[in-house]
Amino acid sequence: MSDCVWLLRHGATEWTDEDRHTGREDVPLSEIGREQARRAGELLAPRRFEHVLVSPQSRAVETCELAGFGDQLKTCVELVEWDYGEYEGLTDNQTQQRNPGWELFRDGCPGGESPEEVGARVDQMLATVGELNGVSLLVAHGKLLRALAARWLGCDVALGRALPMDPAAICLLEREPAGPLLRLWNYTGQVASSDGVPPRRHTQATA
Repeated sequence: MSDCVWLLRHGATEWTDEDRHTGREDVPLSEIGREQARRAGELLAPRRFEHVLVSPQSRAVETCELAGFGDQLKTCVELVEWDYGEYEGLTDNQTQQRNPGWELFRDGCPGGESPEEVGARVDQMLATVGELNGVSLLVAHGKLLRALAARWLGCDVALGRALPMDPAAICLLEREPAGPLLRLWNYTGQVASSDGVPPRRHTQATA
C-alpha cells in the first residue's frame, strides 16, 4: 500500500492567464506553462517514483514529459479535470452573472459534473493508488487534485475550496498511524520574496 503520494498540477495555459474555467477542453500549455513544468521537474528530480499516473489531457501529459517523467508515464482517465459543462471557458465574473453565489466545490456545474460525481472519481483513483507498492506521482489538474486531496483526508470534496493550487504546484500527501495529512501543499519553489515574506503561492499545511 502506498502511504506517500506526490501531486503535480500542470503548467499554465492561455486560459489560465485569462482566468477561464478549463475542464474538458484540451487547451495546450503556454510558453510560461512549459517553463513552469521544467522548473517543477528540477524540484522533483531528487525524488524517485515507482509510478507516474497522468491525466490524458495534453496539458498534463506535456507537463509530465517536460518535468522529466515521460518514460514512466501512464495515463488514467480518472485524473481528467472537472467537467465544467455549460461553464466551460467562462470566467468567474461570467459565471457569477449567470448564477450569483455559485461555487464549484459546493454546486458543481450544469451540464457537467457534480461534487458527488467528482468525489466518486477521485475515490476510485485513490483506491487504485492504494493498491500500488512504492511512491506515486499524480500529474493532473488543479480542481481535480484539490478534490482528491480533500478525499485523501476523508473530507467532503467541498474542502477543496480551501486548498488553492497554482500552476505547476507540487504537493505531498502522506498517511501516518494517526491518520492522513497534507505534508506539503502548493509548493512552486518560490520560498520567499525579496522582502523575506513568503508569497501566497507557497503554502504548507497539515491536517
